[in-house]
Amino acid sequence: MLKIAVFASGRGSNFQSIIDNIKNGKIPAEVKLLISDNQDAGVLKRAESENIEHLFIDPAHFETKADYEEELIGLLKNAGVELVVLAGYMRILSPLFVRHFKNKIINIHPSLLPAFKGLNAQKQAVKYGVKYSGCTVHFVDQGMDTGPIIKQAVVEIKEEDNADDLAARILKKEHKIYPEAVKLIAEGRIKIEGRKVKIIKEEK
Repeated sequence: MLKIAVFASGRGSNFQSIIDNIKNGKIPAEVKLLISDNQDAGVLKRAESENIEHLFIDPAHFETKADYEEELIGLLKNAGVELVVLAGYMRILSPLFVRHFKNKIINIHPSLLPAFKGLNAQKQAVKYGVKYSGCTVHFVDQGMDTGPIIKQAVVEIKEEDNADDLAARILKKEHKIYPEAVKLIAEGRIKIEGRKVKIIKEEK
């Protein structure tokens, strides 16, 4: 049973999609801990309703980012966490933190990486005029949205779309592929070879 921690800053809809898939038996995992850097984040209430340990850790209470991340590392170690899932976590993790959990941190980004990295990816896609966008689940490395890609889903961009329209349709895909990626990792069916992630076929 894979032990997971989720970092989130907002509503937590991706957190909920993963929880729902664990509850219905599709993912052999357990969410040990939910950590948020936002006291008002809706995800904290979601975790409470699911009886999952949840903590608001205020970065402003620490003198340095290193001190803040040291606190996080301690919490993760104490909980025996094997995978860190970033679900709308609006902070960039330091190279030190990423090295500490090498190939054990995943993120979902609302574009087809490597296109439209960083903030406001949906707005970037609409402004650029691409015909398709989507979402990407990837391992986190020391770059910005540059880690090896686990899964992607495609969304067509309509001529009348604005960024919010596109974001809503992409989010539906996120709720599908993020749990799928967590399931692959929980089942030990992921192998990283350089930049490529190979998926081992399910044994029948």
